[in-house]
Amino acid sequence: MIYRRHPTEDSFSIRTAAAFLRRNAVTVIAALAAAVTVFFVPVDAEYAGYFDWKTLSCLFCVLAVVGALKDVRFFYWLAHRVVRSFGTMRLCALALVYITFLGSMLIANDMALLTFLPLGYLVLTETGEERYMAPLFILQTIAANLGGMLTPFGNPQNLYLYSKFQIPDGEFLSIMAPSFCFSIVLFTVCCLVFFRGEPLTVPAERIDVPRGRTALYLALFALSIVMVFRIVPYPVGLAVVVLVLLFADREAIKKVDYSLLLTFFFFFIFSGNMARIEPVRAWIAGLMEKDPLLVSTLSCQCISNVPTAILLSRFTARYRELLIGVNIGGTGTLIASLASLITFREYLHHRRDGAGKYLLLYSAFSFSFLLLLYLFNVLTL
Repeated sequence: MIYRRHPTEDSFSIRTAAAFLRRNAVTVIAALAAAVTVFFVPVDAEYAGYFDWKTLSCLFCVLAVVGALKDVRFFYWLAHRVVRSFGTMRLCALALVYITFLGSMLIANDMALLTFLPLGYLVLTETGEERYMAPLFILQTIAANLGGMLTPFGNPQNLYLYSKFQIPDGEFLSIMAPSFCFSIVLFTVCCLVFFRGEPLTVPAERIDVPRGRTALYLALFALSIVMVFRIVPYPVGLAVVVLVLLFADREAIKKVDYSLLLTFFFFFIFSGNMARIEPVRAWIAGLMEKDPLLVSTLSCQCISNVPTAILLSRFTARYRELLIGVNIGGTGTLIASLASLITFREYLHHRRDGAGKYLLLYSAFSFSFLLLLYLFNVLTL
């Protein structure tokens, strides 16, 4: 007997494949890009030198521990307590944007959005202020993309460049502090201008956080940070984090964004091979020699900030301009930072017919931030 596939099975397979591609579009593109370069640079012993295992290990640990802290609702509890301290729409917006901005320094931009966007939605819906959803979500997104710029572990591209160029801690902070402070000014002005000061009543909610597990996960988070600053060898830290979470919260390990880790893996191959293709190497090196800040900022608009950092780091020693460029370059287009897609998806979940309006408003806000931050750095560098 010959089994014939039913048409509905084919349509289900197509829908499943399409859904997979939508969820992992950047990873698939990175894999294809890496595969193409393999035709020009066949696999050899030099491939082993492409990968920054410390960056991958630290990124895994931070993602896993943050996932465990989310499972005990620690960040939600922390943010909820802060927001309840403010009583007007303007102050609540400021609080939510600042929480996202500062939170991204500790838990990375995508995690900050996944943690604090639902809180923003809760505040708006419970107080009947849904009309502010688009501007609030957009400012939270820009805050998440820019807030992580101050610390080596705040953004994946920072973690990579910090490790790649062995940037001293004090110098890293001094490079990014001016843009960080200027961003705070911009966020404050936007919240004061675009949100009114009408009084709000934020609903009270009892949130029970298990103290023992929370303390354990905070200790693991501290260990992950110490790994980033090279105080503890990353193989030791990785082993401790994995072993503890296997017993304490195995789900946190399962929920790690492995597509992000694979994206790094494939872009290591892509950038390593691109650096070995002489015409490409000469062209990119020439551009980076002229203006690394402009080139890195514009590159982010097309291929996102993490791939830009990995690729361009092989063509310049001027890490100061490159570091600034891949951080402020996270604003602008929707794909300049992959975290921006998280907000777009979340907004459409609540406003299915609002894609066009959201994109226009996002572009207006995001490109304004990009232009002002770029001009600020041109004048201050």
